[in-house]
Amino acid sequence: MGSFNRAPDSKETAPLTGSPSWDLPAEIWLQVLRYLLVKRPEQQHGNALVVLQPLSDWTGQDSSNNRLSSQVLRTNRAFYQAGIELLYRENVFEMNGDDVWVLPNFLSRIGPNIARIRHLRLDHRNAGHEDCRGAPHRHPQEIVYVSGWIRDLWVDRLFECFPTLRSLETLSIAVDLPSRKMRDSVARMETGLYVKESGLAHELCVAKQMQDRVLWNELHGQVLFYINKLGIWRAANSLDQWFPKLNANVYHGVGEHGAYGIFSTKELEISSSAQKQRTAAHFLTARRLQVDFAEGKVSHWNRDLPFSNTTSGPLAFSPPKYPSPWASGSGEWADAYARARDFVSQLTLLEKVNLTTGVGYLRLPLALAQTVVLNAMYLPGKADYVSAFPAGVNVAATWSRGLAYARGEAMGVEHRGKGVDVQLGPVCGPLGRIPEGGRNWEGFSPDPYLTGALIDPTIRGIQDAGVIACTKHYIGNEQERFRQAPEARGYGFNITESLSSNIDDKTMHELYLWPFADAVRAGTGAIMCSYNQINNSYGCQNSYSLNYLLKNELDFQGFVMSDWQAQHSGVGDILAGLDMSMPGDTTFLTGLSFWGTNLTIAVANGTVPEWRLDDACVRIMSAFYLVGRDTTQVPINFDSWTKNTFAPIHIAVESPIGLVNEHVDVREDHAGLIREIGRASTVLLKNSNNALPLSGNERQVAVFGEDAGSNAYGANGCPDRGCNNGTLAMGWGSGTADFPYLITPEQAIQNYVVTQTTGIIEVVTAQGAVTQIQSRAAQADLALVFVNADSGEGYISVDGNEGDRKNLTLWKQGDDLIQNVSALCNNTIVVMHTVGPVLVSDWYNNDNVTAILWAGLPGQESGNAILDVLYGHYNPGGKLPFTFGPTRESYGTDLLLEPNNGQFGAPQDDFDEGVFIDYRAFDRMNITPIYEFGFGLSYTTFEYSDLVVTPQNAGPYVPTSGTTSPAPSLGNNASTDYSQYLFPNGTIDRVSNYIYPYLNSTDPAAASADPEYGLPTSEYVPAGATEGTPQPLLPAGGAPGGNPGLWDILYTVSATIRNTGSLQGDEVAQLYVSLGGDEPAVVLRGFDRLTIVSGASATFTAQLTRRDLSTWDTVSQNWAPAPGPVTVYVGSSSRNLPLSSTLPSY
Repeated sequence: MGSFNRAPDSKETAPLTGSPSWDLPAEIWLQVLRYLLVKRPEQQHGNALVVLQPLSDWTGQDSSNNRLSSQVLRTNRAFYQAGIELLYRENVFEMNGDDVWVLPNFLSRIGPNIARIRHLRLDHRNAGHEDCRGAPHRHPQEIVYVSGWIRDLWVDRLFECFPTLRSLETLSIAVDLPSRKMRDSVARMETGLYVKESGLAHELCVAKQMQDRVLWNELHGQVLFYINKLGIWRAANSLDQWFPKLNANVYHGVGEHGAYGIFSTKELEISSSAQKQRTAAHFLTARRLQVDFAEGKVSHWNRDLPFSNTTSGPLAFSPPKYPSPWASGSGEWADAYARARDFVSQLTLLEKVNLTTGVGYLRLPLALAQTVVLNAMYLPGKADYVSAFPAGVNVAATWSRGLAYARGEAMGVEHRGKGVDVQLGPVCGPLGRIPEGGRNWEGFSPDPYLTGALIDPTIRGIQDAGVIACTKHYIGNEQERFRQAPEARGYGFNITESLSSNIDDKTMHELYLWPFADAVRAGTGAIMCSYNQINNSYGCQNSYSLNYLLKNELDFQGFVMSDWQAQHSGVGDILAGLDMSMPGDTTFLTGLSFWGTNLTIAVANGTVPEWRLDDACVRIMSAFYLVGRDTTQVPINFDSWTKNTFAPIHIAVESPIGLVNEHVDVREDHAGLIREIGRASTVLLKNSNNALPLSGNERQVAVFGEDAGSNAYGANGCPDRGCNNGTLAMGWGSGTADFPYLITPEQAIQNYVVTQTTGIIEVVTAQGAVTQIQSRAAQADLALVFVNADSGEGYISVDGNEGDRKNLTLWKQGDDLIQNVSALCNNTIVVMHTVGPVLVSDWYNNDNVTAILWAGLPGQESGNAILDVLYGHYNPGGKLPFTFGPTRESYGTDLLLEPNNGQFGAPQDDFDEGVFIDYRAFDRMNITPIYEFGFGLSYTTFEYSDLVVTPQNAGPYVPTSGTTSPAPSLGNNASTDYSQYLFPNGTIDRVSNYIYPYLNSTDPAAASADPEYGLPTSEYVPAGATEGTPQPLLPAGGAPGGNPGLWDILYTVSATIRNTGSLQGDEVAQLYVSLGGDEPAVVLRGFDRLTIVSGASATFTAQLTRRDLSTWDTVSQNWAPAPGPVTVYVGSSSRNLPLSSTLPSY
């Protein structure tokens, strides 16, 4: 419910079995409509009709009134007449459908009552022939937004039928405009009419048929409040006549998001190339601001967001939240904060700017005179003598907090040894909303609890090793396609803005923000903001997500770092909460920066208050001291762009040759840990007739599949792993590392068979060698088939997979390989190295496929890890961190594949499924998965018993209140004498394209290189952004991670797990909770991996916190007790829960 511009091809879940038919008689549809209105369920999804939950008094209406949303309300005239009458009688005041066709003669019935219609189409055959003025106003709601075409309707009729209309998706008005009536009608409007797109704007604005130019000059500022895309076809040379106030009083802003008149267009298309028109177009688009609501006394309908007196346009909206909260040193940050304040108080303005601005792409830091700089901000992925660890998704499959900590600590040790200050990880964005998501494997799981429970020890491990963890990507970065407009254009998509992830308030808190709260509570020193937009505001300048959610509600004390090239403004970013610009340049190797010189000027001239820059520096240095970098820091000893010992000191520019790589080996004994995580994360999905473990007595062993072997180009033969050749042990993109070596399954298995058994082995890795495959399979006692599916970051395309996967099938005809081999060998074992779920429906229940294992992306010890599991050296205990569904459609979420917001607008990705992703969606839709979330077999068996739920004596939940202290003043106020900031020629050498804090001129306009320098600050400094007085605290805030009361323990849950088999094994006991109401059927709220010897028992214990048993209340902006009744379940997977108990009220 965060966006009200759902894509035309969006799907609702059908309430009835089977495909809907639109040929049913009208009386049948009427019965359905009447049923829904009478029953008034909280929510019913359907291709025909949807009734959303009753509204509270946020509209000023009685809470019994309904909002009616219809995906398709389009059958026949009889249904229209009866249906509209019924809507009228039942007081339905909102139609929120994707396609609502209404004849004009029904406007008298729906017009005064319907508050909002998403897509309204008026039958032009009868347009303008009915009078709406006589309609009774029993519920005089404002009709503020119509999304769809209003075609050939006289304007006076438009305003008579919809007297309070504010926003219109697309308008086409007959050329014979009744001008005087139009003027009289719009005179009643307080703010004007929002038109998103006018495909026939030439008829509206500059048509030859329109004679009353005086009228238009008088009205255009009222009628056209905001045009997203305006096409002027005729009389383009009269732009100054048609928009006489364009650069005058009509063209002015009221803060970041508000405006009067024509304030902003995303694209103004003008056919003429006259200089005047091009100048006007530039003036309109240069601000890079989006006007996404109209100001005035009009109702708002986004009840999920706590703002008022505004009305959103058709796109999702992110409300402005200023000023940026300043760090306070709360919790474990107190000592680090005090040291940081003391340090920053001694810095000059130039030093502070240098600390917050990266030095540019492909650069090593320089030792600038009297400046401070952190050593390195990048992952040493391309360095040598480093380890290639298992992916985050494999850590999730271990369900082991201990292994998560050990991996984090080992990675931190290696970063520290290379001289790196900040590790760009771990990842909890993407969460995994879409199974094809390209970078899902870098994170943990689509379940927020599991991700949060594992990101906590990962961060603690990294930072205990003395390196700052940078948790990423914040927030809503759930697909690669359209994440960056330039990248998308490279793939042939003509867009100018990044995708907008449109997320409602409840979903944001209960899914996507949840693990970031755990990361903040764990003390993460940094958080990286993402490329995408969130509710149509870029992630690195989104004041709501950075200032309001992260720094206020979650009380984040560290610093926010931009993703590389995710910055889109200068002043706007730092005021919205960005603390560090990376890599520093506007685009790679330009030598220009939004910050650097421009930030020096902005602070010196007072545009950015110095306390905001001080706060950014204090946050950076607090993280530095928190992890002990002052005692653990070593000089950088590697170059991320070359493995040569000697190379140019400054890459990509003329530079002297120097020592850039010392080839320091930082791997220590991490190979053993990597092998342990690899085998602990292997999930046994099928094991018919105890096919596994292998005995070692198999006489003829055959291994099939390219995934078993080596990459012919070498393990590191494809830059950033940008290919899928040989065994898959890591996805592709910037989150990868070069392998120091890679043990393939072929190598490990062949060595074992030859040295430890009396059998023989043959390997066929060429999947197209059908004859050889069939011959070897027919002779084999055992066939091991290795298959895979890959994905990665969006800047690389592999086999047409542009980061995200094109589908959920196995790569390189893996399904055919399995079926060919299993047709000839009745003991076929399948091993899957995949980045996430794949479709296995065609072969998983084949009797000849006796065992199936998911091995993920296990890193450099891949072959050894799977060998240990296959031959019983290790009893598998991994569990799925996601769901294997029967079909792609069963997941309920889709990639956005095509731009859906006009030719140039930001693609709109509406998270309409809310909190129902992965297993929650399968439960809600009652779809049986192939292998459910949390599923995994063992070579032994376990039995669950003795569930005990014990209430704890937690106190009441107390919402946080009060205010902050004023913004701290650290002294060293910036001078307005620009000569103090000039480049120190003669002291240091200037390096080409390097980003400096210095000015090259005492004229700030010349030094800035910003064509918009000199505009009034009211144009780009939001209201309240520079205010340093005490600010109110949020009820859900108060400490890192949120209100401390959220972690009060309300119940302790325990159960007995007994190993009933003959082998020692690991069992992951899982605790789920049903929260009642319209919440998911169950949600994960606890787990533990227990090692139990044969015949013995162990006690599983978990604690349920207040947060675990709460849901987000969008009205109070706080966590509230779940609707209940609340039931706890304990078992071995999300669908195998033998123990349960209903909690008493709390």
